[in-house]
Amino acid sequence: MDGLKVDNHQIMNGIFIIAHAPLASALRQCVLHVFPDKPEGIIALDVQPNMPPEETLAQARILLSQLGTARTLLLVDVFGATPCNVAQKLADGINTKLITGINLPMLLRTVCYRHEPLEALVSRALIGATQGVMQVAVTAPQNQARKNNDQEQHEHQQ
Repeated sequence: MDGLKVDNHQIMNGIFIIAHAPLASALRQCVLHVFPDKPEGIIALDVQPNMPPEETLAQARILLSQLGTARTLLLVDVFGATPCNVAQKLADGINTKLITGINLPMLLRTVCYRHEPLEALVSRALIGATQGVMQVAVTAPQNQARKNNDQEQHEHQQ
């Protein structure tokens, strides 16, 4: 089969996570936690310390061939590190695209939009990654500054 089918008969993109051990497997497990019904087409390769890059590349090629999708998005952790270097050798820029700096919001976004064309999936992943990073207030809402001027009247409320 040329890929995984969804209800609307569109071909799904594969997602291949390559990262330093144990990050790749941990991210895949997070996906399965959020989307327990979508394990197919999402694979992970943990790059082990002291494993020669050639062996990692051989493993990656085997996994990619077993994925069973026509198009694949490669997601890696750090640009310039072994996972990225391996993925660069797998990526052809047409049927496989590569993004570095994987985070969980990026990954969850890609799972939700796997049916879109690969170029669109790349855009969705990048948007998910950046929108998922934000500073959040560290104080409880009841301790944040009030917007109205009647603070004396509500001081004892919780």
